[in-house]
This record gives sequence, structure tokens and C-alpha cells, in this order.
Amino acid sequence: MAAAEGKWSPDANVNGHVVSTKDYLDPPPTLLFDAGELGKWSLYRAVIAEFTATLLFVYFAIATVIGHKRQTDAAPCSGAGVLGIAWAFGGMIAVLVYCTAGISGGHINPAVTFALLLARKVSLPRALLYVLAQCLGAICGAALVRAVHGGRHYVLYGGGANELAPGYSRTAGLVAEALGTAVLVYTVFSATDPKRMARDSHVAVLAPLLIGFAVFMAHLATIPVTGTGINPARSFGAAVVYNGQKAWDEQWIFWVGPFVGAAVAMLYHQYVLRNGAAKHSFGSNHDDVEA
Repeated sequence: MAAAEGKWSPDANVNGHVVSTKDYLDPPPTLLFDAGELGKWSLYRAVIAEFTATLLFVYFAIATVIGHKRQTDAAPCSGAGVLGIAWAFGGMIAVLVYCTAGISGGHINPAVTFALLLARKVSLPRALLYVLAQCLGAICGAALVRAVHGGRHYVLYGGGANELAPGYSRTAGLVAEALGTAVLVYTVFSATDPKRMARDSHVAVLAPLLIGFAVFMAHLATIPVTGTGINPARSFGAAVVYNGQKAWDEQWIFWVGPFVGAAVAMLYHQYVLRNGAAKHSFGSNHDDVEA
């Protein structure tokens, strides 16, 4: 079975031959700042991929929300419904992760990028460029929705902006966003774990579907509370184009919640489930002894 790229695990001496005690490799931690990376076209190609993917994600997802509300107004029960909206978000993420994973890693979400930065899987300059590209892509995607549906309908139906629903406190919204993002980021780390990909070859193929399904489930649980952000770029892009006061007043919830949830999920996966991998990621000189 092929091992994932990275650092070999501890070796054992069997009948005079050195053999690996594991069938996979943990990749070495990425440098926090790599000046040489800034001169590589592959970095900027990845940034363009993140911009394009986030633009497409926000356009198709928010267009589904606005279209659903327009259809429901014209004929009750004729829209996509909450289930259809959740599938639109999750389905587009699955498609776009599949398309961009080999170029940029298919983050399409600042919270995912933040978690991978904490885990030393991306450098700081790459993470900052990704987040910038994701936010700009989200703004462009939301602007396209406004252009297609028209400014009047876009504003009338809330522009797909994330806001707390009536009856929910800001604490409830913060917790809902953190939990939804934690499920997503936990799935990302689990689906891209080098150990699992080495021992179960189908995991890498299924990763986009699993990540998309995590987004789908998070939306089902969180739409009634916040409209579901779990992606700061998506929330920011819609707020910029919609420009509603309530959306701006509550914008912090859709950054703090996802970032907290992403950090917790990263720590749980790297420290609790993959203790050796966590030590390696944060610069320990101890070998990963996990079998």
C-alpha cells in the first residue's frame, strides 16, 4: 500500500533489514514563512483557484436562496425549501473541492484555511492570500446574484446575508456557528488524514463528497438560527453587497464563531485523535509512535 508523502515513522530491524513500522507517512510541517514560495506561479495559480471557487460557490448558493424566496412568494411551497438550500450549499462545496483540491487544496473558506494554518499545513503568506481571494470571490459572487435577480428583489429577499433569526441570542448564534464549522473542519482533517488515505484508498476519492455532506448537515441544523454562515467569506461577501445594518452589526458572529470552531476541531483531531501528528505539526523532535 502506498504511503502518503512526508516523514517516515520509526523503523524496525527485522532479520537485519530495516523496515517501516507504518504503511503511511506524515508530511513535515510547512514553514510558517517561506520567501521562496512567493516567487512561484503555483501559489498564485492556487490563489486564483480559491477566488474562482468561492465566487462560484457564493453565486450558486445565494442564487438558490433568493430564487427560493421569489418562487415561494409567487406560489407557496414551490421553492427549493430548507432541504434544497442545504443541498445547494453542500453540493457546490463537494463539486468545487473536487475541482480545486489538486490546485489549491480546495479550502473555499477562511475558517478551513485558518485551521490548516494552525496545523502547519499551509504557510502564513499562502493563508493570507487565500483568505483575501476568498473574500473577494465571495463579494463578486454575491454581486452576480444581485445582477441576475435585480437589485429590488435582491434587497427584498435579504441578499442571502447572514443574520440572527428572531428569538435567538447572539450567544446562541455564536455557538451554532462554532459547532457547524467544527463539524466541517473535523471532516476536512479526517478526510485528508494521510494515515486513512494510505490504508483506505477510497477515502481520498470520497473526501469532496464527505466534506460537502458535512456542509449540508451543518446547514440543516443552523439555517433556523443564523441562516448558516460557517464560512466567513460567504457571510462577508453577502454583507458587502446587501449592506444591511443588521448584517453588519452581527458580522462578528460569522467570523468569531467559525474561527473558534475551526480551532477546536483542529486541536481535537491533531492532539486527541492523532497525538503524534500534533507533536510533529507543532515542531516537536519526537517521532510519531502511533501504529
